[in-house]
Amino acid sequence: MIPNAIELIDNLRALPDETEYVEFKRNFSEAEKEAEDISALANSAAYHGVSAAFKIWGIDDATHEVTGTTFKPRSKKKGNQSLEMWLRQHLSDNANFEFAEATYDQKPLVILKVWPAVQSPVAFNHHAYIRTDSSTQPLKTGSAREAELWRRIQNKSFETQLAKEQLPLDEAVDLLDYPRYFDLLDTPLPPDAETVAHYLEKDEILIQQEDGRWGVTNLGALLFAKDLSSFPTVRRKGLRIARYNGKNRAAERSERSFSAGYALSLDDAFLYLEGLTATGDNLNGLKSEPRSLYPAVSLRETIVNALIHQDLGISGAGPMVEVFVDRIEVTSPGELLVETERIVNDPPRSRNETLSALMRRFRYCEEAGSGWDKIVLGSEALHTPAPRI
Repeated sequence: MIPNAIELIDNLRALPDETEYVEFKRNFSEAEKEAEDISALANSAAYHGVSAAFKIWGIDDATHEVTGTTFKPRSKKKGNQSLEMWLRQHLSDNANFEFAEATYDQKPLVILKVWPAVQSPVAFNHHAYIRTDSSTQPLKTGSAREAELWRRIQNKSFETQLAKEQLPLDEAVDLLDYPRYFDLLDTPLPPDAETVAHYLEKDEILIQQEDGRWGVTNLGALLFAKDLSSFPTVRRKGLRIARYNGKNRAAERSERSFSAGYALSLDDAFLYLEGLTATGDNLNGLKSEPRSLYPAVSLRETIVNALIHQDLGISGAGPMVEVFVDRIEVTSPGELLVETERIVNDPPRSRNETLSALMRRFRYCEEAGSGWDKIVLGSEALHTPAPRI
C-alpha cells in the first residue's frame, strides 16, 4: 500500500521526462528486464540521494498519458514461482521494493516503489545496473561512476532513510508510540504535536520533507512503530522467539513474534524469555521460587547486541531467539564486525551508529565494548557453560 498514490502519480506525470529514478511503461515486458530495472532504480536512487525510485505501468513514457495496464503483479508467474518471489531470489539481499495497484480515471495502474541501495549496490544475478537518463545500463566494474556510487551509499545509512513518507504530521506521529520516547529519556511529554515533532526530528525519528509533509525514518519505525508491518522496509525486522521441546529444530515448536518497535517490545520480550527458561528450584526459606537457567545479564546483552548490530540492509530477515532444552541460540542478519577470536580485545565497532547511540541514551546498552565481558561473567556466576560465538 502506497499512501497518496494519486497525488504521487500526478507529481511524477508532471515531470517533463523520465529520470534516472522514475520510469513509465504501458505493460510488463519480461522478468529479467524488470529485475535489471529494479537494480538500476535502487542504485540510481542512492546515487542521486532521493528517498525512493518509481516505475509505473499504465502510463505512456513519451506523453505521460494514462493508458492503463494489463499487468497484474500478484498473479504474474516466472516458471512455477510468483514474480515477486523470483525477483527476490535473483536480486541481492539488499534489494527493497514493493508493488502496489491503483486506479486512475478508472484505469488500472501498477506502481513499483524501489528504496535506495544500502551497504552495497543492488545486483541482479551478481551484476549491478544503473540508469543513464531513461535507459538501464550495466554498472561498469572499476568505473568512476561505480566508485562514486559506493561512496554515496556508504555515506547514507539505512537508519535515516524513510520507511514512510509524504504524511501529514498527525498521521506520522500516530504511527509511532512517541510517548515512549519521552518516557525513556525521562523528559516531560510536550503539549502539542509541533514540539513533539521537533524532538523526534532532532533524533532523526521523523524528517520533514521539502513539501512540508513528514516522513518516518527506518530508525523511528524500528524503535517506536506500534506495528512494524505498517512499514514495508522493516516489517521483517521484529524480534521472534521460538521454543523447541527438544535439542534440535525437528522437535515440536512454538513461536511468538514481537511486532512493535524495539523500544516498545524489548522489555516484554525479555520477560517472556525469562519465563520460558525459569525453573522452580530456587529456595527462599521454605518457598520454591522461579529461577532462570540462564544469567539475566547474559541474555539481555546478547539480545540487545543482536538487535543493534544486525545488518539492516539485508531485507527479509530479522533477529531470532531459539530456546532449546539444553541451550539458547541468538542470531541476527549479517557478519560479525570483529573477528571471533578478537572479540575480547578489539575496540568496539557499531554497524548502526544512530541506532546504537539512541539505545545507549535509553540505557539499553553502553557502547563501551563491555557486552561480551558481561555475558561471560554472568555465565561464570551461574556456573553455566561458556557461551559460543
